[in-house]
Amino acid sequence: MNMIKGIRAMLLECMGMQAGETVLIVVDPPALEIGLAMWETAQSLQGEAMLFKMGERQHHAEEPPAAVAAAMRAAEIILAPTKKSLSHTRARHEACAAGARMASMPGITPGIITRSLAIDYSYMRHLSLKLAELLSAAKKAKLTSALGTDLELSLEGRAGLADTGDLSQPGAFGNLPAGEAYIAPLEGKSRGVFYCDASVGGFGRVTEPLRCLVKDGFLSAVEGGKVAGALREKLREVGRLAENIAELGIGTNPHTPLSGNPLEDEKVFGTVHLGIGNNKNMGGTIETPFHIDFVLKRPTLHLDGQPILQEGKFVHSALKF
Repeated sequence: MNMIKGIRAMLLECMGMQAGETVLIVVDPPALEIGLAMWETAQSLQGEAMLFKMGERQHHAEEPPAAVAAAMRAAEIILAPTKKSLSHTRARHEACAAGARMASMPGITPGIITRSLAIDYSYMRHLSLKLAELLSAAKKAKLTSALGTDLELSLEGRAGLADTGDLSQPGAFGNLPAGEAYIAPLEGKSRGVFYCDASVGGFGRVTEPLRCLVKDGFLSAVEGGKVAGALREKLREVGRLAENIAELGIGTNPHTPLSGNPLEDEKVFGTVHLGIGNNKNMGGTIETPFHIDFVLKRPTLHLDGQPILQEGKFVHSALKF
């Protein structure tokens, strides 16, 4: 019943669902139970609900089957609680261009639905929008941490975006649970090192911090135990563009705990995440069937020399409400 409460909040509060709307739920085998719960809840709210089960994708941003993509283009609301993300796919982009509202929820669990969807959205939305404004106005970002992170990113000419959980307008898209502000840094300009000590998309919780070297806008080396080895192997499979420094994001959801699941961790209040791979859908130029995020705890972030986060605490005057 707690999961149903979260799904109802998602459909009504986030998606703005109305009776009679077509609601397409796209699942793969690991997400079937959650997909069925979403289908039943949409039906109970008098939606025209449909459940499509496809084979699990090999990695995030891999395209779904053509039949699924066609169904997405025809739907009014799309829910994608798949293990691998459909966020950075052409199918998602085309569906939203056709007017669909879509929530991507890669790796979501019943626990995440229960604790992170049925929340008070007002403060998180306000903070996310303010941060997006600061990102849009900035030319440079400097990210540091006590572990040794020292990373510079160029933001000039790029627009900050806010993931507020409000997906009620035609063409809207976002991850749920919500709560972040993010931007696509300029390609080829990022440089330095960052330490990931929370979680990595597709690999889960980090037990030993990953040391990630960045050169000329690309991830050039990853060190740190089994996760580093598995990640290096995956990057060799996908190709050079997957190493593009694609995203700088800031978590803004005060209701969400660190769980080891990047879908939730990247929304945690005061965290920062760095994405690699595809950034085409957030204002960048790199299109590749791959995107994952590295989540950092207790970061310090400066924009054009102004402090935004200090060891995971918001310190900029515009962010104090």
